[in-house]
This record gives sequence, C-alpha cells and structure tokens, in this order.
Amino acid sequence: MFRCGSLTAGALKQNLAPLVRTVCVRGPRQRNRLPVVLCHHLGSPSRSLASTGASGKDGSRLVYFLIVGATVTGAGVHYAYKHIRDDKKRYNERISGLGLTPEEKQKMATSSALEGESAPQVRVPSHVPFLLIGGGTAAFAAARSIRARDPGARVLIVSEDPELPYMRPPLSKELWFSDDPNVTKTLRFKQWNGKERSIYFQPPSFYVSAHDLPHIENGGVAVLTGKKVVQLDVRGNMAKLNDGSQITYEKCLIATGGTPRTLSAIDRAGAEVKSRTTLFRKIGDFKTLEKISREVKSITIIGGGFLGSELACALGRKAQALGTEVIQLFPEKGNMGKVLPEYLSNWTMEKVKREGVKVLPNAIVQSVGVSGGKLLIKLKDGRKVETDHIVAAVGLEPNVELAKTGGLEIDSDFGGFRVNAELQARSNIWVAGDAACFYDIKLGRRRVEHHDHAVVSGRLAGENMTGAAKPYWHQSMFWSDLGPEVGYEAIGLVDSSLPTVGVFAKASAQDNPRSATEQSGTGIRSESETELEASEITIPPSSSAVPQAPEEGEDYGKGVIFYLRDKVVVGIVLWNIFNRMPIARKIIKDGEQHEDLNEVAKLFNIHED
Repeated sequence: MFRCGSLTAGALKQNLAPLVRTVCVRGPRQRNRLPVVLCHHLGSPSRSLASTGASGKDGSRLVYFLIVGATVTGAGVHYAYKHIRDDKKRYNERISGLGLTPEEKQKMATSSALEGESAPQVRVPSHVPFLLIGGGTAAFAAARSIRARDPGARVLIVSEDPELPYMRPPLSKELWFSDDPNVTKTLRFKQWNGKERSIYFQPPSFYVSAHDLPHIENGGVAVLTGKKVVQLDVRGNMAKLNDGSQITYEKCLIATGGTPRTLSAIDRAGAEVKSRTTLFRKIGDFKTLEKISREVKSITIIGGGFLGSELACALGRKAQALGTEVIQLFPEKGNMGKVLPEYLSNWTMEKVKREGVKVLPNAIVQSVGVSGGKLLIKLKDGRKVETDHIVAAVGLEPNVELAKTGGLEIDSDFGGFRVNAELQARSNIWVAGDAACFYDIKLGRRRVEHHDHAVVSGRLAGENMTGAAKPYWHQSMFWSDLGPEVGYEAIGLVDSSLPTVGVFAKASAQDNPRSATEQSGTGIRSESETELEASEITIPPSSSAVPQAPEEGEDYGKGVIFYLRDKVVVGIVLWNIFNRMPIARKIIKDGEQHEDLNEVAKLFNIHED
C-alpha cells in the first residue's frame, strides 16, 4: 500500500493526473451542482491544472493532499480488508475442520503452510470455573455431570489426544468386526445387535469453542485437543500448558488416564523394533494397526489379558480372510489366567485358537531383535518367534506426572493419585478414572482400569465439584467379549489367586453378547447397568450340596463364578449371563457368608432356558 513512496516525482504526478482530471476539472454548471472541497482550495480550473508538466505552488499542494489522502484511505481499506479476510479465513477453517480426522486436519495445516500461511493458533482462555485435565471417558462424564447440576457452567477439557472425547471399548471389539471398508475414517460401528453408532460421545456441534467459552451466555463444554497440562499450582489454582499458556480455575479434575506399558526387552531392542511395535490405546493406534493388519504376513500379540485376548480374537478372525498369521503369547497358563480360574482360562484359550490364533502360553520374552527383515522374539525357554509386527498389551501405567508439581500423593501399592471417599486429592482437586486410587468401603483401597469405573467416578467427581459431597460406594463392573458369541461381565475382586466356586448350566441360543445387546439396546453394557442394584434378594434354603469345579473339557455354556475371601463373596463373574449385574452388586455389598453357593447361583436364573 506504500508503493507510491518509492516513485519519482514525475511518475507520481503521471499516476495522479487522471485522478486530478476526474476530481477537479468541472464546467461552471457542473461546479455549481457538484461542489468539490479540493476545487475550492485550487482556484479556477485551467489547462495547467490538468497538465502533467511542472506545477506551481498550487500544483504541489494538490500532489501533497492527494498523497496523504491516498495513503490514509489505502491504509484504512487495507486494514479493513485484512481483518475481514482473516476473520473469514478463521471461520472457514473452523467449519471445514469439523468432523475431520487428525490426519486430514494435519494435511490441511500442512497445505496451508506450503502456501505460506501460518497455522491458526487456538486462543486459550485465561480463566475457567471448571478445568478438566484429560479428554477421556471420566472427563466427559464429569463434564456432563457438572452441566446437569449447573446448566450455566463453563467447563474446559484439556486433552493431549487430538480427538474429541470417545469411548475406548469398541477399539478392541466391534470396530474390528465391521464390514465397512472406511471404518477407520467414519469410526462408526455396528453393535452386536446390528444398531450403528459412533465411537464419539458427542458430535463436534455439542461443544463450544474454547475462545468463546468465557463469554457464551449459557456456558458450555469446550475441548482443547492436542494440549497437555505440564504443571499444576494447587495453591494458586493455576495450570500451565505445554505451549506456555496458563489457565486459572476454581475447581479442577485430574482424569489423565494411563499410558500403555511396554516390555523392557522392547525398550532395549532399538529404534527399528520400537517402530514396528504398537502400544494399543487410542484411535490412532486402531487406525495404524488396522492398516498394518492388511499389509503384513504376521502379527504377534504379547499379553493374555482382556485387551490382548480381545485383539487376538478380532485379528484372528480378520486374518483368516487375508491369510495373515496371528500369534498370541503370554506367561500365564491360559488366556486371562490372572482373572479366570484355570479350567475356564484353558477353555478360553481353546476358544481363541478356534478363531485362527496360534496361542503360546507359558511364554516369557527374553529379547527382541531383527533378523532377515523379520522381528525375532526369543523366549526364556529357548523358543523363537518370527513376526512382522508386535502388539504389546501388557497393562497400563497411570499418568501421575502432575503429582510432582502439584504436591499430590501417589499410592505406593496400586499407583495413581490417592484420593478420599469423595474422590478429592485436595480441597479444590478431584481425580477420576484410571488415575484415581480410591478407598472401597467393602474391598479396601483399589485402582480400577475399566470403562464403567471411568463413567461412574467421573460422574461422581462432577457432582462433588458442584457441591454434592457424596462418597464413592459404587462397585464398578467390567465386561469382555471374545466376539459376538462369548462374553462375560464381572464385578468386585476377580483374581484367580482367590478360591473360586463355579456353577454352570447349558447355554441357550440367547446366551451370548449379541442377544444381551439386543435386550439392553447398547453394546456398552455398563450404560444400561451402571449403578443399578437389587433392592432385596432372598436366597433359598441350603441343600447342603458341595459345589464342584466343572470337569475338564466340559463346555461352559453359561455360569456364575464366585470369588471368595474369608468365605465371603468379594467378586463375581457372569459367564454368558447378562443383565444380572444388580444382583451381583447386591451380593457383594451385603458381604455375607453363604453356605451353599449353588443356591445363590439360582438368583441369576442360571437354569432358565
């Protein structure tokens, strides 16, 4: 806009001449009809006035006025144009970014950078009444709870994840059984009952922008994705983000979840082994592993727990069509050996094998290396496994980095932030989900890593952040499906090292996860059973029969497994029995000794067809 400053005087006058003629050269009648301010200062019009030749004093004054006027007008026009253009650009970017995957957002940002444009910076509010650190299930449940009790509340979720809040269970279950070739883009899946839903709790339109949050009339929930709180000043009620910005708050929830553990053998192995290893936790991990499963010849899953066994079944069934080899190895004697009694663990292992998985029990990894383009896993007993890719599913480490700067207590036995019965770590700090180590009034201090616990603890924390002052008494449940045919639900302490009693019956065609989903209407079964509890249960008189463990090789169609401590039921697994969790919750809450658990099992209608 300042190019005229570099022109020669002659060139400047030449450029301005048409403007002079247009503005100032008028006939007498025209001048009377259209008075022009500049013409009053310049006297009577003449040929020399319109000339490009040398001008006198009046001509110099004309040039001066025109330069100043053009400069000021041009600067104002340019300023207005620039801001209108930038506002329009920000609006278009916000609209065009809704619903995009992180990869598509990154591609759009990269494209803008290549065109010489800087990526838009999200404005972080300096203060929020409710700050939720972490963008998982617990944080989302807390946000909804806060808004339910305080409809005008302003809630900010700060999430390191690039995605909006979503549910994790389908990442290892239903998404793998989808027939949609674009499932990694849509992230929509069919539940076992055939109903379709999104993995996200809410669409982007549910949230407000973080920039607008402090000013919006009725409050709302905003999410800052891709941001991490790196420092917490508990006394000053201030959180510092990884981009240097600071946010003050009135109430804060820590729901940082956990990070997948890896094996020391993989850590020691070097960059190539790490680059060919997936630590499964997030949407990005699902997308990566799904793509890899279509490109490699062999995948090995290390870990025999819930996640490892679910992924083994899912990949095994998928691999049968692709000709991919799927291997699962773990140190226990059978699948989910730390949870299920040995006979049921062995049965589960055979089920996984029938899904096309090569299962290697009693396998302890000694080292991992690269040989001939393959990953070479050496086991302690001398066995060797060659594979193209590794999935490590060996547990979760709670994210407790904020304890150091915030002066918060970590539980030495279970890990996680140590909280009281109301999930408080400090007067204005609450903790929920995987990272919370809480006191169970029936079972003692615990830390739970399941979806249902994240939902309930997040909801309770939200209530207490708005003044409810309620203790956490809930017995959370969890569930695992080995495909649509076999599944179980569990509650309490389910540890295979405890004495167990199993009562089984023949299963009907309705005793499977698919039918359970049809009855409840959702595959996320804790949504239908979360806090229900039987009001009263009546156990029939004892028949003095002694419960016996099932015979080896028996087909465990459906059944109830009781876990005992000091002859009291402290845990229950419902094997292919669904929608009976309120009864199990009541039995554990009562904490009574039972002479005949066969009779207790009848409460679950185990013998009904």
